[in-house]
Amino acid sequence: MEIADSVLELIGNTPMVRLRQVGSGLACPVVAKVETSNPGGSTKDRPALTMIDQAERDGLLKPGGTIVEPTSGNTGVGLAIVAAQRGYNCIFVVTDKVAPEKVDLLKAYGAEVVVCPVAVPPEDPNSYYSTAERLVAETPNAFRPNQYANPANPIAHYESTGPEIWRQTDGRVTHFVAGAGTGGTLSGVGRYLKEQNPDVQIVAADPEGSVYSGGSGRPYLVEGVGEDFWPATYDPDLVDRVVAVSDQDSFLTARDVSQREGLLIGGSGGTAVAAALRLAGDLTADDLVVVLIPDSGRGYLSRVFNDEWMAGYGFLVSEAPTVADVVAAKAGDRPPLVYVQPEDLVRDAVDVMRHHDVSQLPVAKGEMPLAAAEVMGSIDELRLMESAFGDQSVLDRAVEDVMSPSLPTIGIGQTVELAVQLLDLAPALLVLDGGRPRTVVARADVLSFLSTRPATTVSQSNGGNPS
Repeated sequence: MEIADSVLELIGNTPMVRLRQVGSGLACPVVAKVETSNPGGSTKDRPALTMIDQAERDGLLKPGGTIVEPTSGNTGVGLAIVAAQRGYNCIFVVTDKVAPEKVDLLKAYGAEVVVCPVAVPPEDPNSYYSTAERLVAETPNAFRPNQYANPANPIAHYESTGPEIWRQTDGRVTHFVAGAGTGGTLSGVGRYLKEQNPDVQIVAADPEGSVYSGGSGRPYLVEGVGEDFWPATYDPDLVDRVVAVSDQDSFLTARDVSQREGLLIGGSGGTAVAAALRLAGDLTADDLVVVLIPDSGRGYLSRVFNDEWMAGYGFLVSEAPTVADVVAAKAGDRPPLVYVQPEDLVRDAVDVMRHHDVSQLPVAKGEMPLAAAEVMGSIDELRLMESAFGDQSVLDRAVEDVMSPSLPTIGIGQTVELAVQLLDLAPALLVLDGGRPRTVVARADVLSFLSTRPATTVSQSNGGNPS
């Protein structure tokens, strides 16, 4: 009988499929390694099992122990599956950019989940790395697999994923593309494939802003790939090229693959496929690109596949007129986004408002281009006036001491009608374009735009729903 003895025996041996629709027009075939068929729904099942096997052999994980790990969700699911089979407890630490259905999924496996802010450096006590270390120290008989430094992570892919790809392509693979997260997949598969054929090119697909493609690791929206530090599990000598992919390209590619190929993939899968298609455009029919699809889009239904969420971050465009039209009509040579840092003095912030003739300013940590998660609050001339009238020493305090909540946001492709509705409750809106803050639109900006339009143009729009 073809019956597995446990769910752990179902890990690996995932299928491959040619991406005929999104790859149409390309001479080079692009083939997807579909890791969604693993029992946990992602490629992370592989290193999860290998890391726990090794920990048991080394005596690092005792019977009845607790597995503690920072994760974007998928590694946690893989670890939870192993834990369920072997009687361990689990505590997983995630950032607040992780989709809520992923948190619910981890809890469904019986795990405890701790959520931490994403817009903090790794050394911050509130980061998910630091929080995981604290929980390991506080929890009796705890073990942290540490997928970012555990050699069993790339070994899992060296022993399984790499050989599968070589066998399934009959050794014809010329390029392998995968997202750069812990680097375990790229390093393990890369080492195996290059041992078979040194000419095979290993390509890392990386979110814009991540360290792999030259960024600082500042926040981006795509989950599960990219880093703000260099993991020990990543071997840069095995990677021939890094392709940076924007949040927008990642999400729109994920939706495109799902709708045209019938293959529901997540945002990080979109990152990998976008890089693979870009790469394949310069190749020939003699080449073969294999792209690893790390997980399913089922974990991103409230985000990547939610039109309202996508539109709110400026990834989708509604029928005109839109906020983009208001932005284009704004007069003057004002910078696209005027903002202040949280440590700036209130007095200096007032000078910025006076210089640029604005009455509201976002407060954000970092340089342009900002990430949405780096916006911390706002300041308003009316509230500052009231505060300074009561106590002039307020002017010499840091902005973060007196700032108000952040301005409401609106996507640049959303309708003017929606902007009018939101401005009924707030004096200004922070406009997001491709997931990043672009500018501020105030009531005066919308009123100026409306004064140049025919009376029926705006009122007949579709109320903010993306087309």
